[in-house]
This record gives sequence, C-alpha cells and structure tokens, in this order.
Amino acid sequence: MKLNRFTIVALLLVMLITGTTSPSVAQDTLPRNETLYFNGQQWGSVVGWNPYSNSNNNAMAIAQQDNARVLMFETPYLYNMLDGQVYPLLADGPYTWNDSRTELTFSINPAAHWSDDTPVTAEDVAYTWATHVKYNTPTAAANVDYIADIVATDPQTVVIQAKLNDAGVTVNPLLVQAYVSTNYVVQKAWTQVLEERVGGDATALLADPAEDVVASGPYYKFFADDSKVVLIRDDNYWGQDASMWGKLPAPKYLAHTIFKDNAAGTTALQAGEVDISQQFNSNVQSFWLENGLPISTYLPEAPYGIGASLPTAFFNLNSYGLDNAVVRRAIAIAVDYPTIIANAMTNQSATFDQVPRSLMNPTAGEQALYDHDAVAELQWAGNDIETANAILDEAGIVDSDGDGWRELDGQKLTYIATCPNGWSDWQAAIEVVAAAGKEIGIDITTNFPEWSVYQTVVTKSDAPLPEGYDIFMMWSDGAGPTQPWSRIRKMLSSEFNGMTSNWNGNWGGYSNPAADELIQAIPQETDPAALKEMYTELVRIYLTDIPSFTLMYRPQSFHTVNESVWTNFPFDGDGTNPPVPPLDLMDGWSVAGLYNLVLVNP
Repeated sequence: MKLNRFTIVALLLVMLITGTTSPSVAQDTLPRNETLYFNGQQWGSVVGWNPYSNSNNNAMAIAQQDNARVLMFETPYLYNMLDGQVYPLLADGPYTWNDSRTELTFSINPAAHWSDDTPVTAEDVAYTWATHVKYNTPTAAANVDYIADIVATDPQTVVIQAKLNDAGVTVNPLLVQAYVSTNYVVQKAWTQVLEERVGGDATALLADPAEDVVASGPYYKFFADDSKVVLIRDDNYWGQDASMWGKLPAPKYLAHTIFKDNAAGTTALQAGEVDISQQFNSNVQSFWLENGLPISTYLPEAPYGIGASLPTAFFNLNSYGLDNAVVRRAIAIAVDYPTIIANAMTNQSATFDQVPRSLMNPTAGEQALYDHDAVAELQWAGNDIETANAILDEAGIVDSDGDGWRELDGQKLTYIATCPNGWSDWQAAIEVVAAAGKEIGIDITTNFPEWSVYQTVVTKSDAPLPEGYDIFMMWSDGAGPTQPWSRIRKMLSSEFNGMTSNWNGNWGGYSNPAADELIQAIPQETDPAALKEMYTELVRIYLTDIPSFTLMYRPQSFHTVNESVWTNFPFDGDGTNPPVPPLDLMDGWSVAGLYNLVLVNP
C-alpha cells in the first residue's frame, strides 16, 4: 500500500500520542542538551500509565508513596523529607483542620489545568476518591478505614471528612493529612471515559493501560519500549504560572534507558550517558577520587546520602529459642555492623556509633523525637562478642555436649538466615549475621531463595513462617509525612499478625499490648513533649525485646549525579530554600530541582 503524505502525518501523530515505537526518539537521537537521563528506576518494560493501578511497572510516571512521584500526575501537596513540611502543588495555600480535627479543607490553585487544557477542580479530587472506593483500588484499601468521604463544596474547595471512632474522634489524623501529599488527583472526565470503556468492571479498570490518560504534571508520556522510557515536557504546563514555579523545568525530555543490571548502569553513568543514578554504585567515591570524573553525591563524604530507611533483620519468633530475648540480644549485639556498612554498603550508610540505633532514621527531625540518654544503655554498635557470650552463659545457654554449639533446654540452637537471591548488599549483610553466630556458639547458616518465592513466604502472616526463615531481611519505611509513627507501627504493631497477605511489616509475629497501645495513641496526640515520651518508650520496648534489628541505614533514594551535561543538582548546603532533597528530582519537593538545572555548555 502506498502512503500519501497525509496518511504518514496521521500515523506519526498516532505514534506520538500512544507512545508506540518511533525512530525519531531513539536514545542516540534525543537532543543531549535537552534530555536528562536516569538509571536505577525502570527495570523491564512499562505495562501501563494508569494512575488507579499499582501494577504499571512505570517507575518514571507512577509512584504514590510518602514522597509521591509527580512528573506526570500530581498531588495537592509535596512532602519535603529534609524539613518535614508539605508545600502546595495543585493546592492553593496550606490545608486547615477544623477545631475538632474531623475535617481537613484545602483549595485548588485556580491556575491548575490538565494536559487537555481544562481546569483542575475540587470535583476531580472528590471523584478520584469515589472511584478508588467504588473499585476497591489499593489506594482505597490503604485509606478507607481513615477517610469517610472527600467532597467538593464548590469548584475550588475540597473537604476531607475523617472517619470517626465510637467516641466521635478522628481515627487517625496523621493518615488523613498524609493523603493529600501521597495520592494523585485524577481527571473526572477521563475517569468516566475509563469507566465506560471497562463497563464498570473493577478488574478491567485496574488492568487498563490508560494510553489515553490525561495528566496535570510538567511531563507527559512520549515513548516506551523494552529499551527505554521517555517523557516529554508539556510546554503548556500550568506550573509556569507565577503562583507556582513561574517557569518550565529545564529539560525537555526525561529518559530512562532500561539497563540489564547495575553494572551496565554504572558503566553508562561513568560515560556520561546517565545524569542521575538511583542505583547502588559500589565505592561511589572512586568515581571522583580515583577516576577524576565529574560525578558527585548529595554529601561529599561518607555516607554520601541521607539515610532514611532501615533494612532490618527480623527474628521468626516461632523458631525454637528465638522466642527467648536473651538469644535474640546475643545475636544482635554480636553482629559486626561496621563490616556490613564497610563491605555491603561500601560506607554508604551512617554507622551505629554515628547514629545510635532506635526506631528512627538518621534525619535530624526524627532523631529529635526521642530521649537519647534515656535509652543509651540499651543501644549497641555491634561486634560485642564478649558481652554476647557473657549473657548467654549467665542465662545457662551453654554448650553442654562439647560440639561447639550452645543448647537451650537440651536442644541445639541452629538457624538459617536468609534474604532474596541477587540482592547483593543484603546477602553480604546476612553472611555477616551468620558469621556472628559462629563467634558465640550459635549455628547460623545462610540460604538465598529467589524473590518470587521469598516474598510469598514472608508476607503470608496467617501461618507460622516455615523452617529456613529463622532470621530474614525486609525493609522499613523511609521518610514521609506520617513518620516515624508509620515505620514504628509497621515494625511493632500486632495488627498485621494473621493477615493472609502482609506487605506492611512485623513479619516475625511480635506482639506487645503496651506497644500497641502507644502506637494507637500517637496519632491523636498533639503535645510535642508527650509525643517525645511516647516515642522514647517505644524505642525502649524495641531495644529491650529486640523482635528485629536494623543492619544498616539506607538512603531514601541513591542520588549520584554526573555533571558532564547538566549541573546545579541539589547538594547539602546548596542554599536552596526550602532545601531540595536528594530524591532524583522526581519525588515530592525534590521535583523543584528540575527548575534549577542548567546546562554545562549551553
């Protein structure tokens, strides 16, 4: 078939709108001085662009989390992990609670509009929530116990009605206010098109790839295949209004090559083919100290990034002997954490001497929330073999048959420590845990199942963990608007015990009524002094019972930049106000960094 020029133009337009393959957006033909390249976010091909679904495998566009990804879809507010504040995005000014803290109100910025140039309204916010509830989306499941309804009282005003307990008190004000900085506003008109297309079927709605989605953010989908993902700037983006950023972000294109592994991503970073790296680059300091490359991190010295999450080893409290706090403490204090940090993290973590262990991450805001002196005698920095052996001996947990391994009530203490295969830094950490066992007469070996198996076993909390998962690693929450409360809840709350699919936490099955009571009370408390007492007590409980133990501090995002093409990335002490966090210029207030970038050779 011969194509005339009008047909060719039409086909090119379809390809542009739908994101199908076009040779004009191949990596080597994107204008380098207009394109910001990433790695470490996108692994595998994009599945969809659906803001209602959590199964898009679309790391550049969709991540509704504590620091929501706002390149394409937007939230009413942006959370800033560096100062703990939220700043308006789609919203116009701060939100307010009524006197009884049962309703939270905010207004929509009148300048805000969608990519089809229609205005963003309060009704869009209300209809987004109604859709989540109607189709029982993951967002609804996470919030329906705390939010009764979201209503538009006029075209610009949104009221979030909190769910109340039997006493007429808001169940959880923290989670209500977190909603506005962690969840997208989706266009009502497009949602109705989607509903009609899927015939009201919930499964089909969540599975829809949403190629025709309307968004409000500064970028829109441009191209995606199995080798790369490209977003293109919307030059009609509403945020260039004086009420928001006052200009467009600097790069026209945001591109993510899909590398086969970290090694390939590191090679591209060194070659200047990647501008922002969100992956673990071993011995990152060697890039500039040994190779002289224009590569840097947010902090110029170790730990190079802002620690926010706490990769943690959980004890299976159903394993023989691990229900004994003495055994748990001995293992935990014997582990050589400096070796984990030096080897597994290549010093990209603060040490436990620098930031003593608690339930808090290393950020200044969280560290100020508990009384350090009150729990100092319970904290440990690790590699304390002498004390570990002493407390085991004192408890009568000794090697009575001379085989080199201790017994408890006549049974040898033998355990398997595990984490997913291929997670190299975690595997290295688990090997150090096993080595600590041998130093104190507890037989700990390692096993590394594939993630597909591991995650199914660990998250099935309605049955005891099977043999082979005696000590196992999982993650914790990072920095966010409900922290540290949400992290502590997920580390200690018994509410997750017995769940058939538990992706929240407390995977070892810990239960403590005193901890549960404090966790339930904190969201209602507004007095800073009382909150500090409550958080201190929770830290005391945790460091006494030791149901799990953190192995390292890990950045919220790895943030390593190559300044061959772009410069003026955020760094500690750069003078920006509010400070821009090192979250790769895409999450929460970090997106502000896109407006500060300048070309090295304009």
